[in-house]
Amino acid sequence: MGGGGDSGTAAFYNAALTRREALMGKSGPAALVKNFRVFCIALFACIGGVLYGYNQGMFSGVLAMPAFQEHMGDYDPLDPQADQSKKGWLTAILELGAWVGTLLSGFLAEVLSRKYGVLVACVVFMLGVVIQAVSVTAGANAILAGRFITGMGVGSLAMIIPIYNSEVAPPEVRGALVALQQLAICFGIMISFWIDYGTNYIGGTTLATQSNAAWLVPICLQLAPAMILFVGMIFMPFSPRWLVHHDREEEARKVLSTLRGLSANHELVELEFLEIKAQSLFEKRTIAEMFPHLREPTAWNTFKLQWVAIAKLFQTRAMFKRVIVATVVMFFQQWTGINAVLYYAPTIFKQLGLDDNVTSLLATGVVGVVMFLATIPAVLYVDRVGRKPVLIIGAIGMATCHIIIAIIVAKNITQWSTQPAAGWAAVCMVWLFVVHFGYSWGPCAWIIVAEIWPLSTRPYGVALGASSNWMNNFIVGQVTPDMLKSITYGTYLLFGILTYLGAAFIYFVVPETKRLTLEEMDVIFGSEGTAQADFERMEEINSEIGLTQILRDNTGASGSDVGAGPLPEKRQVSEKGENGEDA
Repeated sequence: MGGGGDSGTAAFYNAALTRREALMGKSGPAALVKNFRVFCIALFACIGGVLYGYNQGMFSGVLAMPAFQEHMGDYDPLDPQADQSKKGWLTAILELGAWVGTLLSGFLAEVLSRKYGVLVACVVFMLGVVIQAVSVTAGANAILAGRFITGMGVGSLAMIIPIYNSEVAPPEVRGALVALQQLAICFGIMISFWIDYGTNYIGGTTLATQSNAAWLVPICLQLAPAMILFVGMIFMPFSPRWLVHHDREEEARKVLSTLRGLSANHELVELEFLEIKAQSLFEKRTIAEMFPHLREPTAWNTFKLQWVAIAKLFQTRAMFKRVIVATVVMFFQQWTGINAVLYYAPTIFKQLGLDDNVTSLLATGVVGVVMFLATIPAVLYVDRVGRKPVLIIGAIGMATCHIIIAIIVAKNITQWSTQPAAGWAAVCMVWLFVVHFGYSWGPCAWIIVAEIWPLSTRPYGVALGASSNWMNNFIVGQVTPDMLKSITYGTYLLFGILTYLGAAFIYFVVPETKRLTLEEMDVIFGSEGTAQADFERMEEINSEIGLTQILRDNTGASGSDVGAGPLPEKRQVSEKGENGEDA
């Protein structure tokens, strides 16, 4: 493309975005009220996040229960000085299952739909919980198998639900609705900690008196929200973007109209529908040209296409930048140490001087409360403040907390009994660390991963980012017990240094993406360099579906100089509508 085309489309994109923002109104709490229907749908879908958070938080308390430790033997030894490797494996096997589930979920989300993919994930999740429940007679291996299968369900839900929420949401609240996933996770973590605190008293709190029901009850309670999500999701709408991509255009129009609370012929509904259709046609024709043997939309072709689509992510600079952003952001999210805290909070608090199991569980419950409360502002204001400043400030805050904890532990590790104030100071730093994570890297990392991908590669792109999350989650869960035992305060130094590096990565590499439509995201990642063939393909599609004619009718401009002047009052398209998608 020549320089004139680039400047024209860039000017048009800026004018389109300004006009769209004027029509949409402001972001923030008022926008959630305006889009209350979408908000309620996304809120219900986020029960999947509650399941993930509950499973994550619940197991940290279960690991500290004497009855469970006796049941699991070497996998959760009663002696804190014993080998902790199997304990790491017991915890981390859920993340390994989630990694597998994430890789399979791209295929499910594309073939079955986002909606039905959630239903399948619920069934897998419930199967894993049932297997864990029978471990009281089947033995420790049933817990391992059940956690792996439950992890597959959790990984699928964690990948599909952010896609679903981002695709039903209008741009002005998209970030807030995707952030609901993290709020739901935090809510699940919070209630799980307090349920553990309560069930820990079943039969008594000592090894001699505690009943197996103390750990069985919190495990089995997961079935209730999973069943509610399964039944309720049957009545939820399909993603309009998925409908368009699968040639169900009239249904997509109706869903968009209902979701937006506008008439089917309203300019925003029409604009959004045509942009989605243009993007879908472009992706289909690009795939058909590059991989003609996979052009038929059969399930087997789609299964093979997911690996082709993943390979495609590495083939152009613009797409590879998305890969770097998604995978490295998730790497740094996990190496903040958040799941080390969530999985082993009672163990950590005991190491910080809270020797009594009941007291450590109580301190763990506070972790859940402060994380949940800290996440609420992100849901309300992330679309107004933006992603980058929140991520940078959160990373600096978390890293500083780690360094302070490391200093306190280094000075007092052998004298907690005579320095209780130092122990509580370290505990408060853990709580403050969780606050910084709650409003920043918790929701915003998932927002970025969900919103940066083009339509046909979105399930696979999110799967790639989520797989980075789960694999690093698995590694952190596996190594943390041994790190806490062998290098003690060095654990916090490591997490602190890596989190400072995460702040630098966000500042220098990650672009700001707030208030852009999912289709307009292409411009941020370098679509100005799209190959001429792709430009011509998109121009042909725009003419075919009427976008070019609408623009000409309203501006009186020719196709070549469209975008050089101001936007028409009635219609506007994104830059991508004239410029095209990545090669």
